[in-house]
Amino acid sequence: MKLNLVRPMAFIDLETTGIDIVKDRIIQIAVLKVFPDGNEEMKTWIINPTIPIPNASSEIHGIYDEDVKDKPTFAKIAHSLADYINDSDLAGYNSNRFDIPVLIAEFSRVDIDFKLEGRRIIDVQTIFHKMEPRTLRAAYRYYCGEKLEGAHDAANDIRATYEVFKAQLERYENEEYEDKDGNISYPVKNNMDELQEFIPFDFLDPTKRVIYDENNEIIFNFGKYKGKSVAESFKKEPNYYKWMMEKEFSVFTKKAVTKIWESMNQEE
Repeated sequence: MKLNLVRPMAFIDLETTGIDIVKDRIIQIAVLKVFPDGNEEMKTWIINPTIPIPNASSEIHGIYDEDVKDKPTFAKIAHSLADYINDSDLAGYNSNRFDIPVLIAEFSRVDIDFKLEGRRIIDVQTIFHKMEPRTLRAAYRYYCGEKLEGAHDAANDIRATYEVFKAQLERYENEEYEDKDGNISYPVKNNMDELQEFIPFDFLDPTKRVIYDENNEIIFNFGKYKGKSVAESFKKEPNYYKWMMEKEFSVFTKKAVTKIWESMNQEE
């Protein structure tokens, strides 16, 4: 089927040195760019992460230190990558929790402010888990009726993600979804705006270190001030902001609390 797109959608998959979105680095990027006219374009990069690749990670994706020693660093390809996907909405598999936060962290390290606001961000895994609570391998077999060959290669994985996404749109087009409150809807449509509402992206902080409470106030979700207003906590202990800036919190967390901190100081 042809996706109903108003602008390109970039399906993104990363292979990394590990699963820590703050500390780990990208070693392979695959982007499948799908255009509104149905044309598709695949680009892949192998990246020197500038840190050792743990054997446990290499055993999963098959990329070792020897494979990346002569490859460009992320800094070398960052601007061309940002330009390539800058006109696109974003999609992937578990991308809201991992691939997109890791990618934004890498952009931040090279001083590229790649903005997510205004983009549709579709996580295919979220549709899968909401509609058929199960890995990409299982999703591919379930939706596409085939065994996924070459899993954990970014290009193979993101091609499979794209095929699963199209199959999901066909399978669930007229299927009802009941939320935790018993409300019935038919949310899975070939419409990226409606899908974004069904699988919202947490623009505040995907790492959930800071969250909104029921009154739409930003509160801490960790540590000694868990459940407390960020602004009130900073008033009580101003050095807590400085401590956070010195620690390895994600770029999302730091941006969120910095905005509050700067707002407080402007008011003074």
